[in-house]
Amino acid sequence: MAGNFSFDQLKKAVSSGEVDTVLACIVDMQGRLAGKRFLAQYFVDSAHDETHGCNYLLAADIDMEPVPGYRAASWSKGYGDFVMKPDLSTLRRIPWLEKTALVICDVLDHHSHDDLPHSPRAILKKQVKRLTERGYIGYFASELEFYLFSETYDSARKKHWQGLDTASPYIGDYQIGITTKEEGVMRRLRNEMQAAGIPIENSKGEWGPGQEEINVRYAEALEMADRHVILKNGAREIAESEGKAISFMAKYNYGLAGNSSHIHNSLWSADGETPLFYDKEADWTLSTLGQQWAAGQLKYAREFTWFLAPYVNSYKRFQAGTFAPTKIMWSEDNRTAGFRLCGEGTKGIRMECRIGGADLNPYLAFAALIAAGLAGIDEKLELQKPFVGDAYQASQLPEIPKTLRDATETLAKSEMLKQALGDGVLEHYVHTAHWEQFEYDRRITDWELHRGFERY
Repeated sequence: MAGNFSFDQLKKAVSSGEVDTVLACIVDMQGRLAGKRFLAQYFVDSAHDETHGCNYLLAADIDMEPVPGYRAASWSKGYGDFVMKPDLSTLRRIPWLEKTALVICDVLDHHSHDDLPHSPRAILKKQVKRLTERGYIGYFASELEFYLFSETYDSARKKHWQGLDTASPYIGDYQIGITTKEEGVMRRLRNEMQAAGIPIENSKGEWGPGQEEINVRYAEALEMADRHVILKNGAREIAESEGKAISFMAKYNYGLAGNSSHIHNSLWSADGETPLFYDKEADWTLSTLGQQWAAGQLKYAREFTWFLAPYVNSYKRFQAGTFAPTKIMWSEDNRTAGFRLCGEGTKGIRMECRIGGADLNPYLAFAALIAAGLAGIDEKLELQKPFVGDAYQASQLPEIPKTLRDATETLAKSEMLKQALGDGVLEHYVHTAHWEQFEYDRRITDWELHRGFERY
């Protein structure tokens, strides 16, 4: 893993006055950066070793409400501290913030200084270790989609999130002319992420007015997850500085395409030189190892869907005819599929999981995909034949869970995830899912008011 800034470089930059602020960030359960802004000199002098945060940060919902019922942290336990341990290999300059550097921190137990098992980064690190023990490197890449609005967050709030002006008035999927209008934000996003050590391959218009996709160069799983969360945070900050707003909601508008986060994944040798999924003599040029990995992800997809779709809103994206999948199957090159084989016949052969939305937490999503892939290898599963045709119309195919409630039920029953992640970790996130459903079930929506205020 690597940022773009060594600790020695930081010390020099602090001494010269080029950097005066360091963001020390953990990743919360929602995949957001949370942490502290340090006076850079203080960080260099001592906080680079460790700092502390309240453990409710990994037991709170998206509104920062402390959620009752967690074993790991509660009012009865006093909501004590955990350790935030900067991973200095993730240190980087942040070009869009003045004189600022950022570092990702691991979350450690306050007493033992072991990784806190339910922290998202620790969950992924555990699965990466399982790969390492077998001599594998997992390369991942996540494609993020989002809507860009000619609104500020304040103006969108005042409009109650309705009737918002998108950056372009009509669909500009791959269209250069229309996306030129969005370059004020997108050009900065590409260039400044690159300068922050997050290599951007390209951006493009997507299948919604003002909808964008940005593609980050693949990396080892943990580094890719770090890139993903910094990109999401930075995209909002860059947009806001340009008087614009960005939304990563899976489905912000019923009539428009949702925002996905397709995840490409493959295994390579420990030195990163040999692709372990490529076999020119095998069916689909996908090695036995690759076929078993894919078969595991297919077998357990319903069990780990929550890690790809963690909110009630997430499931509103799974609509036929919108390029979001509704069925669990794979194909050689078919965008109606839940899983798609990419790079067939090349060293870059890989599986693309198309289930996840842009609202996912990449650490949890990557960890679940690794756990399922390794289960497929251990069970020596046979990969079914690829589906051909329109998966939306294929009634015989297994369905992606249709609601958060369905996904939570399958998550809670998953013996595979219990074994891979640990009982306590699975219990923690099942409780998170139950709380999200509980919060939604007791709220009154605009749709209900519109439909029933006068007519019930």
